[in-house]
Amino acid sequence: MSLSPPRQAGIPFIVITVLLDVLTFSLTIPVFPSLIRQFATSEASAAWWMGAMIAAFSIMQFVFAPVLGALSDRFGRRPIILASIAGMAIDQLFLAFAPGLIWLLVGRMAAGLTAANITAANAYIADISGPQDRAKNFGKMGAAFGVGFIMGPALGGLLAEVDLRLPFMVAAGLAALNFLYGLMVLPESLHPANRRPFRWARANPVGSLRALALHPAVLGLAASRTCMVLAMGVMQMVWVLYTTKRFGWSELDNGLSLAAVGLTTVLVQGLLIDRIVKRLGEPRTALLGIGLEATAYAGYGAAGSSTTFAAVIPVHAMSGMSSPAIQSIVSRSVGADEQGSVQGAFASMQSLTFILAPLIGAELFETFTAEGATIAIPGMPFYFGSAMLVLSGFVAAWAVRRAPAPKTTDPQTEVA
Repeated sequence: MSLSPPRQAGIPFIVITVLLDVLTFSLTIPVFPSLIRQFATSEASAAWWMGAMIAAFSIMQFVFAPVLGALSDRFGRRPIILASIAGMAIDQLFLAFAPGLIWLLVGRMAAGLTAANITAANAYIADISGPQDRAKNFGKMGAAFGVGFIMGPALGGLLAEVDLRLPFMVAAGLAALNFLYGLMVLPESLHPANRRPFRWARANPVGSLRALALHPAVLGLAASRTCMVLAMGVMQMVWVLYTTKRFGWSELDNGLSLAAVGLTTVLVQGLLIDRIVKRLGEPRTALLGIGLEATAYAGYGAAGSSTTFAAVIPVHAMSGMSSPAIQSIVSRSVGADEQGSVQGAFASMQSLTFILAPLIGAELFETFTAEGATIAIPGMPFYFGSAMLVLSGFVAAWAVRRAPAPKTTDPQTEVA
């Protein structure tokens, strides 16, 4: 049975969905601190509430990513994706009128739940992608993610100049439009023959991680990806602190540098990944990307000037080839009825890692840059990230040797 119509309609919609998901989330990034300060009694209280809301968002993703993934294996991708988008629209509207800190916290928890729909979106891509274009399609997802994070904060900041609650209202409107668009054009990608019963034993975070053990290659790549996410989370935490302290960069300098990282990574994932994978294959692409990222982090830590630091950004951008390649290997390593659960386990592990990474980054930066530090190494957080990426590379090298060879046909199109 051919599923060519879903392939034609599904890829653009899923890419747009991811773009709007990230845009909806990132619109509020520059707004939340100011909104919290309106209700908090002091700066210390505001900082505590901001940390609580960041943690609550990640915890909800940790808990519900495998749940939504397992539900998508049972009922299909379409209803889970659409329900999450509808929930996102309602939640953003709720946040727009939240009257206090507790209500904002509840809204952030709901946002973490609805944002877990990335698991169903990744499973959708796995369902409708043939072996020859799987990495390319995951690259499009990564590019959409990057574009959303570049556009969102800038647009949110502009809207906040008009009214502090306006970004939430716009986010709600974007999610509502996304829902209506999906309702009209999004076909189901998972054939009924490839669905499996929902079981809480698999859907909880611990159970989903146990399920990964059934696939050694996937478990290894999940561990490798966790090391990568830890390094990335540490970098994001200290980037502005490091460049401001070391090079005296302004807010504009940091904004432009982060935009440069995002834009160049988008170009790699959106335009170059297909050519790279066709030339090198998925395993070598993944390992090369991890190696380039480890090199970039070490370069950031060792940079003695702004010029040298900025020169490392293109190397960092090229490392964006690793994630689509890893996603592609994972998706072809498990059955069609497991895609949602496996993607949920991946997302769950990443959410937990993002809770820990800022704490590690802040501690490393404080320890090695504080006045009177026994050993003053401002770049230590980047060196730590580089070490994590080296470990990630070794684990990934072990895992890709155990991954099944690529199939020449699309498993979804073989269903009779």
